[in-house]
Amino acid sequence: MTEEKLQQELARVETMCAYEKEYTAEGYEVICGLDEAGRGPLAGPVVAAAVVLPKDLRMMYINDSKKLTEKRREKLFDEIKEKAIAYGIGIVDEKRIDEINILQADYEAMREALRQVAEKVQPDLLLNDAVTIPEVEIKQVPLIKGDAKSQSIAAASVLAKVSRDRIMQDLDKQYPGYGLAKHKGYGTKAHIDAIIELGPTPIHRKTFLVKMDEWKKKRGLL
Repeated sequence: MTEEKLQQELARVETMCAYEKEYTAEGYEVICGLDEAGRGPLAGPVVAAAVVLPKDLRMMYINDSKKLTEKRREKLFDEIKEKAIAYGIGIVDEKRIDEINILQADYEAMREALRQVAEKVQPDLLLNDAVTIPEVEIKQVPLIKGDAKSQSIAAASVLAKVSRDRIMQDLDKQYPGYGLAKHKGYGTKAHIDAIIELGPTPIHRKTFLVKMDEWKKKRGLL
């Protein structure tokens, strides 16, 4: 990396610490970022992560996990776990998603991630990616596209996505033929074709398969 590129990256990362610096200046001591992965897929769990980073930490290349390569996410995953003051990862499976709906499952995963963090340190401010979590008494700041604006939320985004991707890779071995390791359970054409041909598995979200007849009609199967 050239010196110019290095300075540009350092400046970019510094802008991603603006909210952390703002609320630290207001007197908040322990700022925790939260994000989730897997709200939209047809199969597998939803995973949330909560992360408290040192105030002076600047993580090179940190960004919304969806904007990073898999190799970069994997490297950052290890770095975040190593350098974080505390982190938590909450997992809610497809059965629970079907039982309480995906939004409530998302909140449940976030509360579990936060509970794990609180075992080590008690946050006094939460920076969330666009949501306000019910049943949480800590002050919350929901930021639209927060995973691209806050280092703390971006770190949570990376932990959540890498954790979920690894789960889906393991599930792919249990349920071959669906391409779970490739699309991670999202509703790609190949995935829908596989569901129609092979039928849903126990890890498919039943409440997400309500368009099955519509999918079959589009393929001339009904």
